[in-house]
Amino acid sequence: MALFAHLASLVLGFGAVLVADYYALRYLTGRCTLRDALSSTAHLHVPIWTGLAGLVASGVMLHPNLGFAPTRIKLGLVLVLTLNGLQAGLLNRRMRQQGSAVLTPRLLAWSAATAVVSQACWWGAAVIGFRNSQH
Repeated sequence: MALFAHLASLVLGFGAVLVADYYALRYLTGRCTLRDALSSTAHLHVPIWTGLAGLVASGVMLHPNLGFAPTRIKLGLVLVLTLNGLQAGLLNRRMRQQGSAVLTPRLLAWSAATAVVSQACWWGAAVIGFRNSQH
């Protein structure tokens, strides 16, 4: 049951992150406005945080081997992911305050860094989790 909850939480949280990144790419390619992208991604915060919370809770129930180095790396990635998510909320507010159709270079760089950190952490934790399940 814990493994099912873990996988379902991964689909929910990481799936919502991928959808948010899709809307960011739509904005960057001129296929939607900044306002549309921000509005669409605003609805994804609940599934992202619910998925992350579900991953943490179900991960505890899976009794990970904390003495195994990859498991500790995965926990570090989850911590970085959580902190990145918190600052992403701040970034979202700043982008909404700007209110224009074009992001400043500073906000664009901040957004890109946030997305890169998010993707690296989600993919890294998922790969480590998969590899750990093989042992």
